[in-house]
Amino acid sequence: MPQDHHIQQQRFELKYLIPESRTLAVRDFLGNYLELDDYGCGQPNLSYQVHSLYLDTDNLHTHHATQNGDKNRFKIRLRYYSDQPNAPVFFEIKGRVDNCILKRRCPVRREAVPLLLAGQLPDPEHLFTQEPRHLGALMRFNQLMLQFNAHPKAHNNYLREAWVSPDNNSVRVTFDRNIRIEPYFNRNAVVPMTQSTRIYPDVVIMEVKFTNRFPNWMKELVQCFGLRQYAAAKYSGGVALLGEHHFTRRNPIRDRAVDSVVKNSGGTLFLADSAALAYQLL
Repeated sequence: MPQDHHIQQQRFELKYLIPESRTLAVRDFLGNYLELDDYGCGQPNLSYQVHSLYLDTDNLHTHHATQNGDKNRFKIRLRYYSDQPNAPVFFEIKGRVDNCILKRRCPVRREAVPLLLAGQLPDPEHLFTQEPRHLGALMRFNQLMLQFNAHPKAHNNYLREAWVSPDNNSVRVTFDRNIRIEPYFNRNAVVPMTQSTRIYPDVVIMEVKFTNRFPNWMKELVQCFGLRQYAAAKYSGGVALLGEHHFTRRNPIRDRAVDSVVKNSGGTLFLADSAALAYQLL
């Protein structure tokens, strides 16, 4: 049966840091309930490349929201998996409302990335699809980028091994390895890294993503291997490790403008007071 590769637009997400030496046993356990993602089949270590270009304000507002543990926050980024000319680049908004993760994204053509990151509205030929949900996600991305004056700040890359539910996408478990980051300020979906730094070097980040309740068999896995939940942000963790000064190109006028927007929004970065209104962000 073909796998369902649609993103989980609303889900719960838990992260665990585990040593590489234990991943084989965890993988064997998962094989009883999940199957390997199609994109990892036949790949070395059952993994595929993931690249992200993170946008942030000049005073790194989304980074600080993560560091402060704000329950209601968002990030905007590009997500892509290769540098092939015909491969899509996803403009993505990932938001958090309390413990719920909300995600929307739109696939665009690689040659359109610099124009869209400069604030140009999309032309039909820029898009892989004309579906309203995708166009709506791209327009919201553009709105947030312009309103907060967000710019590219960091390029992140890692290897992902993914396991998925055989019948639907209600449960997804991923292992992220060799996570690297470097400051990057240009408006394109770059793949090569020139001066990257590895973060979380001694562990693998295991993420459990589920749409309804935490599966009973996952509780057994956590107890069996003594797993402990951690916060492991790939962008914010890298900024904290290298130092904020590596990712800032300060502009006091823009900083004051962003602070004004946040103040006028009640300090919530457009996040609603309840999950029922959370899609005002997304």
